[in-house]
Amino acid sequence: MSEPLLTVADSLKDRARAALGSRNLILVGLMGAGKSSVGRIVASQLGIPFIDSDHEIERVSRMTIAELFAAYGEDEFRALETRVMKRLLKSGPRVVSTGGGAFVNERTRRHIKRGGLSVWLKADLDVLWERVNKRDTRPLLKTENPKQTLENLMNARYPIYAQADLTVLSRDVRKEIMADEVLKAVIEAQKENAAS
Repeated sequence: MSEPLLTVADSLKDRARAALGSRNLILVGLMGAGKSSVGRIVASQLGIPFIDSDHEIERVSRMTIAELFAAYGEDEFRALETRVMKRLLKSGPRVVSTGGGAFVNERTRRHIKRGGLSVWLKADLDVLWERVNKRDTRPLLKTENPKQTLENLMNARYPIYAQADLTVLSRDVRKEIMADEVLKAVIEAQKENAAS
């Protein structure tokens, strides 16, 4: 009787799933970093649910993110975001993509730190700009010079995103490659924790 051969992809998925255990995997980073698109693939590969926190906020408020910003302002939106994230992270495992400002909010960041393993999808300005300049659905980019605004957000937020448990470089490659790199980072983090 011969044993079935595992493909490299199956082995990667299985090792990452074992390394994650019952924890949530929370993707953080700027708009356009790939949190939602990569997160869906990662969740599918791990066989666990995927939740986009922005979609969940829209579902519970019955308003779009842009409408929430316009009606209540950023501070009230961030308070709602914190409440939603706290609820989402109470159980797991699941993959959660966050809005770009979620991790910047200290209260939300504490919930993320307690609620699982955070992964910063870090991208350079040109990659982000190429991804976000095609749509005008980003409330924070409704400015006279949106590319400069995006760069300003990078300068302000990147030191905070650097507090995430893991960092994976988001670049101009297929989403499936990015997803595999997230899985590899989860495995490596577990190995490092086991060694220390």
